[in-house]
Amino acid sequence: MGDAIGATLGYAVGIAISPIPIAAVILMLFSDRARSNSLAFLTAWIVGIAAVTAVVVTLPGLETDDAAPSATTGWVKLTLGVLLVALAVRQWGQRPGPGDEPAVPGWMARVDQLRPGAAFGLGFLLSALNPKNLLLAVAAGASLNALPLSTGQTVAAVAVFTGLAALTVAVPVVAYLIAGPRMDPTLDRTKAWLIENNSAVMAVLLLVFGVNLLGDGLQILL
Repeated sequence: MGDAIGATLGYAVGIAISPIPIAAVILMLFSDRARSNSLAFLTAWIVGIAAVTAVVVTLPGLETDDAAPSATTGWVKLTLGVLLVALAVRQWGQRPGPGDEPAVPGWMARVDQLRPGAAFGLGFLLSALNPKNLLLAVAAGASLNALPLSTGQTVAAVAVFTGLAALTVAVPVVAYLIAGPRMDPTLDRTKAWLIENNSAVMAVLLLVFGVNLLGDGLQILL
């Protein structure tokens, strides 16, 4: 179990440090439907991460008979590494210049108008279908699949990975549910920082994980 947590911890941190989803849930906490929308978003965020990871964990062909990672695992990690590095280059190119206003996705201006169903759909979209999170969840699932784990250990490992990956979205929601509007100034400052630094933070994270996956893939294949 320790090996499983160690193999996926970095990927969980990579998903957890997702500025735009955190900023989105904070915006929901300023809306008229703060509680229902933020809880719907958080639920979908957890479901999306867990679903992608669980699907990859059940795929055949990622473990050899001697419990060592197979060549398929190597190619999966190599491909994911290339894609993450490409995304890192793209994110770095999109960072705002000195004095420029950071680009904000158009949908964020309408977050406070969402209903719970739409908030759930947005949370699932950003967790399961966002390219960065999708690739990291796939990498985590591939890493777990390549380990000699029992069914119970696999379920526990996916649960721990999902919990860690969802932690940064869960914290502001739980804090708001406990403290209410008293959290507004802190949440507002956090949101502004996340939006301003999103591209640079994401570029660095994607590059680190991309290079790490490239190294893992090459080590398995060579």
